[in-house]
Amino acid sequence: MLIILAVMSMIIGNLAAIAQTNIKRMLAYSTISHMGFMLLGIVSADGNGYSSSMFYMVVYVLMTLGIFGMIMLLSREGFEAEKIDDFKGLNRRNPWYAFITLLLMFSLAGVPPLVGFYAKLAVLQAVLNAGYVWLAVVAVLFSLVGAFYYLRIIKLMYFDEPESDAPILPSGDVKLLISTNGLAVLAFGLFPQALMALCAYAIQQST
Repeated sequence: MLIILAVMSMIIGNLAAIAQTNIKRMLAYSTISHMGFMLLGIVSADGNGYSSSMFYMVVYVLMTLGIFGMIMLLSREGFEAEKIDDFKGLNRRNPWYAFITLLLMFSLAGVPPLVGFYAKLAVLQAVLNAGYVWLAVVAVLFSLVGAFYYLRIIKLMYFDEPESDAPILPSGDVKLLISTNGLAVLAFGLFPQALMALCAYAIQQST
């Protein structure tokens, strides 16, 4: 049952996300696919798999907080950034926030050396250790499908003309929080051992 849920989550989530033009809906469907990945660790039914799933969940929350922070940052009085096209030309409006969004999108897509890559790698290793080679192959294939709609955002930010020239002027605390979140994705990707060890310790204590 868990295998069926995991595979169907990855299939439905990724295919539905590709068709979206609303950034929030795209992220909602992508969440379904990420939960399919998280279930893979549980399928392995051992401590390593459980800690991998927990690591994946913590990492996903970190990445999602960052990207929704960027959506809120692009919103302004009388305008709510909901469309994917709202990210067009972000690099011209503010290169720093475009870079933070790039880190978050690459991490969600599972591109090394960002922490999203190590989250997926940890889950796939747990699945392989449990003997489900075919399941790992399916997960990798749909991870590639999912990379398409994340990379589409990056293309819009760096290669398209902006639809609005409105300046992005957040308060200092908002700028600090979003920057810290984005850079944490990179830092945990370069040094994932501490967070992975913490997740493994939490699973050991719960059992």
